[in-house]
Amino acid sequence: MAKRVTGPEIERLIQLLAKLPGLGPRSARRAALHLIKKKTSLLEPLTLACQEAVEKVVICTTCGNVDTIDPCTICRDDRRDGSVIVVVEDVSDLWALERANAVNARYHVLGGVLSPLDGVGPSDLTIGQLVERCRSGDVAEIILAVNATVEGQTTAHYITDQLAHLADEGVALRVTRLAHGVPVGGELDYLDDGTLTAAMRARTKF
Repeated sequence: MAKRVTGPEIERLIQLLAKLPGLGPRSARRAALHLIKKKTSLLEPLTLACQEAVEKVVICTTCGNVDTIDPCTICRDDRRDGSVIVVVEDVSDLWALERANAVNARYHVLGGVLSPLDGVGPSDLTIGQLVERCRSGDVAEIILAVNATVEGQTTAHYITDQLAHLADEGVALRVTRLAHGVPVGGELDYLDDGTLTAAMRARTKF
């Protein structure tokens, strides 16, 4: 049995840090030690920031983004094209697109992807809310910005089928997806077969 070298408070900090993505037990111990060494300049401000996040951060009831206001800042921005909705799996994908300044539209966060093996079905995602947003007729295009995984593509096909029913209600809607292919700066020798195949099929005029 390993000897305990720290108090229970420090052990609890390590255990909580270990639950963060990308942090295992060893990384969590290093992070905890760094926080403790920088108690005044880092640990205390971090504790305050976490407490404020608990009290103020909410989920946008319109798109699923996280913010301190509801509707969120993006949904309230009149400068964005409200006729285009970018559908993403998670908030982290939304943030990535915003960092890249890739599109000036609104978003819809699904909260994951369909995965029968993991028990994730349509009712566990916000697909129904997306359909309702489109039913108003104000949306002209849906951009499916889901990951190029089996689950992601299955989810994209399911969403497309659900949105297709809106045509019977007189709602004209264009559904597109992100192009899949060779990334900027990518070398062919390092790309997987699926990426190369997708790039070849999606080739454009030079």
